[in-house]
Amino acid sequence: MADANSTLLKPLASVDGQPAFDEPWQAEALAIADTLVQNGMFTTSAWSDALGAALAQAESSGAADDQGTYYQCVLSALEGLVAEHSEIDQQTMAGKREDWEQAYLSTPHGQPVKLKTNPKT
Repeated sequence: MADANSTLLKPLASVDGQPAFDEPWQAEALAIADTLVQNGMFTTSAWSDALGAALAQAESSGAADDQGTYYQCVLSALEGLVAEHSEIDQQTMAGKREDWEQAYLSTPHGQPVKLKTNPKT
């Protein structure tokens, strides 16, 4: 069964002999966006518009035209749509990102990263 799955995922593993994604989070961001579209949080048109706007902003600010910039735009568009269509705002996302950064910076190499939970008071 693992061989069948490897064959199915082969197109994601490389494009023209090059990896399709530089980092796992890039694939995860696109998968999250697709899942949110499929579950009706926002439409494909809203996703396309948000990503297009993020790419246009990156271009106008002189960002490099490369895969890193593209996926930063994916992340920016995704975060904006989540903030727009849910109760999670940009400030909450930024705080959670900081919590994760602190968690992985303080985790010894080879150990699982654990996010500390903050009990609500």
